[in-house]
Amino acid sequence: MQPRNMSMRGVVDLGAVKAASEAAAQRAARAASAPQAGPDGTPGGGAGGGFFVELTEENFDSVLALSQQAPVVLEFSSQRSAHSIELGAVFERLAEEFAGRFVLARLDIDASPGLAQELVMQAQIQGLPAAVAVIAGQLAPMFDRAAPQEEQLRQILDQLVAVGEQRFGLTGLGAAPGAGRPAGAEGEDDEAEAPGDPLLAPAEAALDAGDFAGAAQAYRNVLLDHPGHTEAKLALAQVELIVRTQDADPAKVRSDAAERPTDVDAQTLAADLDLAGGHVEDAFGRLVETVRRTAGDDRNKARLHLLGLFEVIGLDDPRVVKARAALTSVLF
Repeated sequence: MQPRNMSMRGVVDLGAVKAASEAAAQRAARAASAPQAGPDGTPGGGAGGGFFVELTEENFDSVLALSQQAPVVLEFSSQRSAHSIELGAVFERLAEEFAGRFVLARLDIDASPGLAQELVMQAQIQGLPAAVAVIAGQLAPMFDRAAPQEEQLRQILDQLVAVGEQRFGLTGLGAAPGAGRPAGAEGEDDEAEAPGDPLLAPAEAALDAGDFAGAAQAYRNVLLDHPGHTEAKLALAQVELIVRTQDADPAKVRSDAAERPTDVDAQTLAADLDLAGGHVEDAFGRLVETVRRTAGDDRNKARLHLLGLFEVIGLDDPRVVKARAALTSVLF
């Protein structure tokens, strides 16, 4: 087998695709076997399985940023309202059942009156019990003054998840806790080389031959049958970046982007070149600004492209976390 082509300029190195994929798989395995943390960074306990958080002014931005990955349900609650307490128990059961396909963020209006007043005004809440959703930074009404039955609420959440997936490409927060290795296996073979995945063999053969387009199609074929395949998803994002930029004229791309600041195609290609050249924050900043300047389908196209670049770098990268917060600020 010939050495894998490593000619990709900048930080996105084609030769690192397989190694990065294996590292991502190992991180996922370790995360699955470890206690799940809640979206606010604190240990997630109780019925929510780590997908439930008490919303405060301090964690508001970080929780709302999660709406770029999964719908965030803002539940307005008060210990003075028996109906909202009953609804809260139902919500927690469903948060566990949906396992990261939505995030439950409970706002105690008595504990955080300032934040509650602001959100109640924005969401036009008339009374408790009440809930609204945030999908990719956009507010979506759910109900107020009358709580649905559990099965009705489950159907509403199914619809929210479907809208998030189909219109905004939201994939959820990942597997539920406790899906990792058996007890006592922590740390075993963490440094061992992961065995080759036969599903990826056609894509790797195409990479060895320098056939980027063929490799991209092979990864897509894997994802058609295995949409949750971490390695294929990461590798596809990286190879698609190579395909988009390999024949681009950098001078012309940057000139077009400067002349047409609201042209989404011009801005996304310039962002691709930024990323390929190692200018990660410039790429993210360019597309956040494009989202701010545009509307409708153009805005959504720029947003989805930015989410794809997040996948290239890795969702746990601090630059991605920062850019997610900036994107949410622009959208919400």
